[in-house]
Amino acid sequence: MKKDMTSPSDHTGGTVAMAVLNAIQNPVVMVDESGFVVFANWEAEAFFGASASHLARYRISTFIPFGSPLLALIDQVRERKAPVNEYRVDLSSPRLGQDKLVDLYVAPVLSEPGAVVIVFQERSMADKIDRQLTHRAAARSVTGLASMLAHEIKNPLSGIRGAAQLLEQSADDDDRALTRLICDETDRIVSLVDRMEVFSDERPVDRMPVNIHSVLDHVKAVAKAGFARNIRVTESYDPSLPAVYANRDQLVQVFLNLVKNAAEAVGDRSDGEIMLTTAYRPGIRLSVAGTREKISLPLEFCVHDNGPGVPLDLLPHLFDPFITTKPNGSGLGLALVAKIIGDHGGIIECDSQNSRTTFRVLMPASKDASLEDASIASSTGPSR
Repeated sequence: MKKDMTSPSDHTGGTVAMAVLNAIQNPVVMVDESGFVVFANWEAEAFFGASASHLARYRISTFIPFGSPLLALIDQVRERKAPVNEYRVDLSSPRLGQDKLVDLYVAPVLSEPGAVVIVFQERSMADKIDRQLTHRAAARSVTGLASMLAHEIKNPLSGIRGAAQLLEQSADDDDRALTRLICDETDRIVSLVDRMEVFSDERPVDRMPVNIHSVLDHVKAVAKAGFARNIRVTESYDPSLPAVYANRDQLVQVFLNLVKNAAEAVGDRSDGEIMLTTAYRPGIRLSVAGTREKISLPLEFCVHDNGPGVPLDLLPHLFDPFITTKPNGSGLGLALVAKIIGDHGGIIECDSQNSRTTFRVLMPASKDASLEDASIASSTGPSR
């Protein structure tokens, strides 16, 4: 029989305790000795897709997959009367949805015999940070390589090209084709090295409040005038979104790259579509490189396409340099995108499944309230 336990808000200072628990960005639940859910914070309601009052009618086993390791963890904590951690526990189910991989912290509530508190940390958020740190490390490795290539390769290439041009003057038609090939290939290598030199630019990013909708509208106009002229491009914008603290030119470069990739993925499909979306999300807090400051990343900008998707084996390495699915691609485009977003203190990730690919960018908002208001006023208006 379910035990009638006291809500945290009934204790002295309970209102503050409730506010603290609801402010935590991880789902937190408390179950009694019979396994009934007696408390759930707001994140837990969202995680389980049910209100706290609805959760309280059932045991925790009702909401998690049959045979889940969580039930064994709860029994272990009750027996040991000590906290237990478990990492990468799969809670995927039709009720909770797919890809519900979580880290679990289960601890006894000593004042309530048999009761335990469970904290869920969704791996998707932890993996975002892990992936972003990996992307930054990859970009740093390219930085060193770019500096070396610029010095050690471009100078000899210049000599090779000059020699080929001299030979071309006295060569017959057949040999002239070969000297032209040498010149073309050296030019191609120099162009590749020039692109890599961008990674070695460690100057501080010149940032200011930027209206992301004006950036995306500019990118859409460029795309529709060129590589995406035959593709349907739609948008769904949050008109109340504040300004993003960023460099406008670099944002244009980022989203032009993402939209061009989406257009190439869609190809000549008659139903091909690219969608640009913006939204305000409760962001994680991430340390900014070179400072002790931590910033929130509440602004979400996405580029969606209905192309064939990214191969699963390629997905974890998508932002690494020299990784590409294009026959003539250099594999530096997305690596550069990751570097730019990382330099802004943001995060970029890719989700790809069921012929639907989404590149999601999370970035900080501007701290200048007046300019944020101006950005809101000049935004593109309601979704369309």
